[in-house]
Amino acid sequence: MIERENINFQLREIDEHLKAAISVDCVIFGYDQSELKVLTLECNMAPYVGMPSLIGDLVNEDENLDQAATRILYERTGISDIFLEQVKAFGETDRHPLERVVTIAYYALIKVDEFKNDNGALRQHQAKWSPLNQLEEMAFDHRLILESSLHLLRKRLIEYPLWMKLLPKYFSLPDLQNLFEAILGTTLDKRNFRKKISNLELVREVGKMQKDVPHRPAKLYAVNEKKLKKDFSFLLQNPFIN
Repeated sequence: MIERENINFQLREIDEHLKAAISVDCVIFGYDQSELKVLTLECNMAPYVGMPSLIGDLVNEDENLDQAATRILYERTGISDIFLEQVKAFGETDRHPLERVVTIAYYALIKVDEFKNDNGALRQHQAKWSPLNQLEEMAFDHRLILESSLHLLRKRLIEYPLWMKLLPKYFSLPDLQNLFEAILGTTLDKRNFRKKISNLELVREVGKMQKDVPHRPAKLYAVNEKKLKKDFSFLLQNPFIN
């Protein structure tokens, strides 16, 4: 049995085993017109040419994972100063066609209307917003990464400040229900939804009504930030999933 007390031996052993690249992939969720969308690029690498892929790149030697995620997001989209949360690592040996690449997934939440086509980085990289239900097939293992990120987003749904990131300052209860349904991927009973929202005191009335709508104007609400600063650890399960 070989003794491994010599530090030089250990360093050589590490060097021999460092045969994998490290990357970061970002799942950028945005809510637009009652749909949950994901920012995607068109893959140009065989055998996935033409398929949608996530925003990603390799990690530089002089940066940690969070720094890499922030840099990659900005370089590819021009987007900065937004919420990012690490999801998990993906390291299947055959996940990349060229070499062994272990990727760390992050997800981000933004308001689509704040990042329209006037963004030069989005145009340069030909990034586009793809409806979630149109991403059944993606390059690499990006569909799996997307599903894992969506699962975490659903767990975080009622936690501050995640879901409010996708809404305007003032919104109606139908707007809020549409958002929850888009994220959860299910239809919620209107009466039960409003009862749960009321019991949790997540929103507050602002004394305003919708304007210029083709239907009866609804009351407008805002996030009840005082309530959201309290501890929600008692919610062992998402109350909007039966």
